[in-house]
Amino acid sequence: MDRTSIGAKSLFPKGPSFTLENFSNKDFIVRDFVDSLAESAVPINRRSGPAQPAFDAKPLIRTFENALSQLAILGDELQEKESELLSQVRRAEVQHDQTLDTLGRKLDQSMSSFEALDGTVASSKSNNYETVNKADGEGNVAVQIGEKLEDLDRKRRRAQDAQFLIQCWSEVSDTGLLSSLEDIRRQGGAENKIRCAVIARQLMRISQQLDPASWGHANGHRRSSVGNGNGNGNGNGNGNGNGNGGGNGNANGPKTHNTREVLEKFCESLEQDLLQQFNNSYRKQNFDDMMECAKVLYDFNGGASVIATFVNQHQFFIDRDQLMNDEVIADKDIWEPIADPDATPPGVEASLQSLIDEVKIVMQEESFIIKRAFPYYETVLTKFIQRVFQQSIQQRLEKVLDKADTVSSLAFLRSLHSSRSYISSLIEDLKTHGLTEHPEPCSGQIAQILDQQVDELFVPYLVGNLYIEREKKSIEEMYSSLLFKFTMYHSRKKKAPTGFMASLAQQGTQLMASAKDAYLERLESSDLTPTQKATMLRVAGIAEKDNKNEIELSEDDGTLSVANAKRMLKWLAESVQRTLELGTAVETPKEMSVFLNLLLSNMGQVYVQTALDAAHMQATMLENSKTEPDMSYLPAIRPAVTISAIMDRFISTVLIRLAESNTTVRKSMEAQKKMAIDEIEKKTNAVMKISIDVIVNFVAKTLSGQKKQDFRPKDVELESLQTPTCLAICTFLGRAEKHASAAIDGQNAEKFFSELATELHRLLFDHFKKFQVNATGGLMVTQDIAKYVSIVRDWPLAKDIGLAIELLTEIGSLFIVGAEALREKSRGLAPGQMTARGKLSKADFQAFVQRRDDATSVGIQSMLAGL
Repeated sequence: MDRTSIGAKSLFPKGPSFTLENFSNKDFIVRDFVDSLAESAVPINRRSGPAQPAFDAKPLIRTFENALSQLAILGDELQEKESELLSQVRRAEVQHDQTLDTLGRKLDQSMSSFEALDGTVASSKSNNYETVNKADGEGNVAVQIGEKLEDLDRKRRRAQDAQFLIQCWSEVSDTGLLSSLEDIRRQGGAENKIRCAVIARQLMRISQQLDPASWGHANGHRRSSVGNGNGNGNGNGNGNGNGNGGGNGNANGPKTHNTREVLEKFCESLEQDLLQQFNNSYRKQNFDDMMECAKVLYDFNGGASVIATFVNQHQFFIDRDQLMNDEVIADKDIWEPIADPDATPPGVEASLQSLIDEVKIVMQEESFIIKRAFPYYETVLTKFIQRVFQQSIQQRLEKVLDKADTVSSLAFLRSLHSSRSYISSLIEDLKTHGLTEHPEPCSGQIAQILDQQVDELFVPYLVGNLYIEREKKSIEEMYSSLLFKFTMYHSRKKKAPTGFMASLAQQGTQLMASAKDAYLERLESSDLTPTQKATMLRVAGIAEKDNKNEIELSEDDGTLSVANAKRMLKWLAESVQRTLELGTAVETPKEMSVFLNLLLSNMGQVYVQTALDAAHMQATMLENSKTEPDMSYLPAIRPAVTISAIMDRFISTVLIRLAESNTTVRKSMEAQKKMAIDEIEKKTNAVMKISIDVIVNFVAKTLSGQKKQDFRPKDVELESLQTPTCLAICTFLGRAEKHASAAIDGQNAEKFFSELATELHRLLFDHFKKFQVNATGGLMVTQDIAKYVSIVRDWPLAKDIGLAIELLTEIGSLFIVGAEALREKSRGLAPGQMTARGKLSKADFQAFVQRRDDATSVGIQSMLAGL
């Protein structure tokens, strides 16, 4: 297509333009043409990117309207050219008819001259030369005479062949012998054998027509010589039994031979001679003679015998038949990595690879011979391909897969995949090479045969749900092994949940128990191979001698590991890759849905949600703790969030995207993913919320233990400007902040610490309204508040929360400044009854000031009265 380039952008961009030459190209494809129009109408910045704006059909409509208008113009132009060409054709036909008439008249004149010449030759030799000299042209007459003689010679040869054929039929019909054909056959030579074969086939057809009884026809009748011939010679019986001729010609009784059997016996013997001749020519690389033999043998039985001889006696099959009994090498260095889910999948098995490499060479070499030796070479090549795949490759493939199945489920799947990939690459190489069409690519028929062979090889392993069930079983075994210690750890610590999380944790508990039971049941299964059992134990991190119900566990066994999650995704990604290459596009969405369910149930529920349930349960137990609560459960939140994010991204970019061809399945998968992620987020939020309650409750409990006289110390009693209560709370908050920071970051951390700071601000605000404060105590209040603020100030807080925390420092100053300073501070109070925007309300200001020991003094009372 000739597209015009536009130098500057315009409001209505110019559409594509094209001419008749665009459609006269032999490579023109309508679908590609339409696709190119669609692509040209869509801006580049809208063709890619994760977030795309709503689809706008106007550019496409304008482009196709422009294209249709141009096509209409080109259609008119084409119609004019067609009309002009039709006129030229009619003129040419008229001229052709005139030329034929002229040539016909000239031919009649030539025939007349030839007849006159022939008559003259018959009448007189001398007159013959005179007539020839009078002909239109001496050379033309000689050519016509030669053609006439050649035609007569052909008729003579046909007559001789017919005479010889009748003679052979008379022999076989009367005597049951083929003496004349045997004489030709004994002369030897390829041409004589081929001639015998042709005549024998003709005699078979004559026998069918003239001797139907030999062929077992129900309505047939045997020819018989029944007559009383008198005299000498052969008696030919007629219907009345009167023989003509003399002699004893009594020919009573039926024939004792069967023409069909005689001819078939001769044909079989002749066929063996031709096959032997074909083999001899094959060894001598005499392709012309092979071609002649193949042509004749095709008349015998469609070429089945010569094809079978060529294929069955091929040295490749003879050598390979001797090697097929060899067992697949049981090398640990080969099979152990195949069974190891963490090892890189090795390539195709060595003996199968060797066979496929040899097949590639042999088929390329033999296709050259087949093309030159057989007129029906595609049929021969098809038989050769089928024999190679259905015998040699299939037998070796079955041995390899049987061996892999005795190693492990994963070994079988990896061997199946690598074998399919390697054989598919062989098919593509053969198609590209072209075989009998070399150097051009294979014909469509041969390409279809090659594809069919691959499908037939692997259908027994991929039919129905057989393959995806194997993949599912393999992944479940690996997941249950990896999570065994994790599930066992939490099953031992698990207690019946109560309250809000009871319903949320119930499903996770059931899945965790089923995962552990499935692993133990699989270990005791009789069909589990030793290698597979060893692999499962290694992945689980336990020894075979260990009692599976009494394994020693550590705290690390019960915590989430991002590395383990990545292992699980890696294993699943490998299965997805195998499924895409081995499965069909129609089944891919359903298979991705199966993988999604596996991932959500194992990683989402058994792994992540179980850890969140455990954290929530531990937080619940600490909610009303009388001693300082241990917040060490909080760091488990970070890997839960990380794993959830990784899982979410994998599902969206891999599984759901691969299921886009089936809208129903895709929407179902999206709903499942959303539900699972929402559940994880809900449990994460619940853990963080109850953690805030744990911290706030302990701070409140500790504040409640503040002594009434802590802020009215006597000078002799003063040992520190900070109270023990403040020191205890700040120490606890420091530990809690460390655990929380290890759990969350970013906006999550800001929301968490802002909410916690708000609760602490409320507690402290109310706390300092409860105590009487003297002059020295005011310093202690100031120091306590400064300590609280310094702890909270380092947290990631929202801006308004940070202002509220800084307001606490104002409270401390209210207990240490004089009446005039208080009067000055009262001028900056917030209007109304609520503290806001970093300013105290009048009510709060009054409440704090009244807790001063000197609040009854004239100056302070005067200041309060002025509020």
